[in-house]
Amino acid sequence: MLLGEIFERFVEQSPTTVMVRGVLEKVLAPEKLDELFERTAKVQYTRELLFSAVVNLMSLVVCGIRPSVNAAYKAQAQEIGVSRTALYDKLNGTEPEVSAELVRHTAFELEPVVEQLGGQLPNLLPGYRVKILDGNSLRTTEHRLEVLRSIRGGALPGKSLVVLDPALMLAINVFPCEDGYAGERALLDQVLTWVSSNDVWIADRNMCTRGFLFGIANRQAYFVIRQHQGMSWEALEELHSVGKVETGEVFEQRVRLHHEAQELVVRRVLVRLVKPTRDGEREIAVFSNLPLQVADGKQVARLYRERWSVETLFQVVSETFECEIKTLGYPKAALFSFCMALVAYNILSVVKAALRSVHGVGKIEAGLSDYYLAEEIQATYRGMMIAIPPTEWIVFSQMTLTEFSSILQHLATQINLKVFCSAPRGPKKPPPERIHDQRQCHVSTARLLAQAKSFKPHQ
Repeated sequence: MLLGEIFERFVEQSPTTVMVRGVLEKVLAPEKLDELFERTAKVQYTRELLFSAVVNLMSLVVCGIRPSVNAAYKAQAQEIGVSRTALYDKLNGTEPEVSAELVRHTAFELEPVVEQLGGQLPNLLPGYRVKILDGNSLRTTEHRLEVLRSIRGGALPGKSLVVLDPALMLAINVFPCEDGYAGERALLDQVLTWVSSNDVWIADRNMCTRGFLFGIANRQAYFVIRQHQGMSWEALEELHSVGKVETGEVFEQRVRLHHEAQELVVRRVLVRLVKPTRDGEREIAVFSNLPLQVADGKQVARLYRERWSVETLFQVVSETFECEIKTLGYPKAALFSFCMALVAYNILSVVKAALRSVHGVGKIEAGLSDYYLAEEIQATYRGMMIAIPPTEWIVFSQMTLTEFSSILQHLATQINLKVFCSAPRGPKKPPPERIHDQRQCHVSTARLLAQAKSFKPHQ
């Protein structure tokens, strides 16, 4: 084995953690990160604290290996070599474009790894690159900043639009915004600069603007975007049924959209749902400019359903990783933390791609728990880095793509999938009505259990 005997114990006990550290070494090599910073930063500059050192420290916090930025600093103070204040100044000044470029860098580095592994999910539309776009608002932070101390309202540190490639299951782009009040639509012009021909963009109704739809079409790309109620359109034919999908009956019609001096004929696909949405809606309408021979109405409806993939991404970065650190009140620092969580998500996605390539797509997608994977990494990582110093991991950054993929697959064969299987619970039962007695503020659990036991009939 290329890694040598020093790794064998950890390969045997926690191959997942070895895989994660190996991927980190491959894609977050210090020289690459520092070059990225020098190339992208417009205001910040490097004096003593390198950007790569900040990324390394924040990766420990975001992955839950260290409980806070302060704890991570204390553990690495000697290696970092600057004061705590200098570290926070660097975090608080990290430009959003640098954070976004970090996410793009990891996706660019990891895409060929996933493809070499053969760990992609089936393409939703062969011959096209599907991209799912959705927005995320960061949760409120603590009122630590002086400007917030006299304010009762929640402090919003920013928001972003995230682009997911559902075949690679990588966050390939992000568009961060420091203004927590800004609308998601204000970021769509930035998204358009990244639209390529033959893209298929899937998005919710918040992204349904004339400028965005026409911008995608003008770049020889395609969209499957839910209709916003405020979007006017001109019917060119009556709705007609095209069949049924899992969620309901599908109807379709051709409509015309107008924007400035342009007009665009698209398809309006309507799904009459068997079960209403959480908001009580019985119908969902979607605009698409995909040709009929590429995707019929039922295929368009199924494509839109895949938007849940990006919701799963947000759930993972929120519940599995620390994407929202309440103590980071400055918008730039909060957005950097969120982007670091997207990087962690991408690294975990490569681990799962290796598992898919070895164990099959069905087993991994059916019930592998991101939570249990992350918990294993958190429990083992610190001890592993003590036993195997950072210099020993350089071997990963020096591997060719073929060697690196082979190592990941070898490690994937050592993983016991049963340890990481999710445990789905049954349907929730409605809670019983509670008895309120003002004379009895407290109860003895032991007495109630004994009383319940005495009333049980003998078997």
